[in-house]
Amino acid sequence: MHLFLYESILEHVTNQTTIKEFWILGFQNIHNIKILLFILFLISFILTLSANFTVILLISLSHHIKAPMYFFLSHLSFNDILLSTTIVPEMLHIILREGSSISLSGCFIQFCLFSASGANECLLLTAMSYDRYLAICNPLRYSSIMDLRLCILLVSSSWACGVLIVLSHIVLLQKMIFCGSNIINHFYCDLPPLLRLSCSDTSANEIVVAIGSIPILFLPLIFISVTYINIIVAILRISTSTGRQKAFSTCSSHLTVVCMYYGTLVFNYVIPSKEQYLGLQKMVSVCYTIVSPLLNPVIYSLRNEQIKTTITKLAFKKYI
Repeated sequence: MHLFLYESILEHVTNQTTIKEFWILGFQNIHNIKILLFILFLISFILTLSANFTVILLISLSHHIKAPMYFFLSHLSFNDILLSTTIVPEMLHIILREGSSISLSGCFIQFCLFSASGANECLLLTAMSYDRYLAICNPLRYSSIMDLRLCILLVSSSWACGVLIVLSHIVLLQKMIFCGSNIINHFYCDLPPLLRLSCSDTSANEIVVAIGSIPILFLPLIFISVTYINIIVAILRISTSTGRQKAFSTCSSHLTVVCMYYGTLVFNYVIPSKEQYLGLQKMVSVCYTIVSPLLNPVIYSLRNEQIKTTITKLAFKKYI
């Protein structure tokens, strides 16, 4: 009797630990358009890398764009490069094969890199909103407050928080047991589908997510909202329409990026998900993993006179 129980328990544990890899479904029913999707996402990936590397090079090499806002923008571009290279190459492989396998360790690494870059993006956008708040609402003290030391402190804190989020997830993911289905109905490894596949207790993971979302998502969103309320009030107090337009143009690019990024995040991670909305959630995920890293440098460049002037000067010198 005791031998039978022992063998049953051993067989049960063995069955729970047999999953050594996941199968990522990606986008379903795309057989007729998979080549078109592959080319579209490949072009967007190349453009994303090119645009963000260009922004970093411009800010690094030009002496005319050394304001704190551009320091934050260079780190945002680097973060977008990290986010894109974490998600898109594997996604292109999944599209061509209409699904792909990935090892547990590979899945965990992808999720951790994605999680770190996502948290860092939220905090960088928060730091940039504080920069715009000081520039518009307290312009006389802007240079003395937003000095290089504070810029480095804000950026390093953002990266450090992203790493801490990753470390907490790594510890918990290593303890999880996966059994039964190994199918991830997504185009990358995200935490919600991993938790659904786990046979072990995921309450600790859910607690970490809930606690981590406060300093990473909710507090930054509240802070950004408060700063922009003050910015709008300050702009409305400007007597001339030209002055109001000039003041608003300095923060409109950042506001556009914030609305786009936080809007998609809130939809995917705050609103309760249901099985019938998985397709829609995949499309929303495309926005902040592929579209947002591509549009960020474009939005900032097209609406920023200093960057456009620098690009024009460099292009003009090249052909002289």
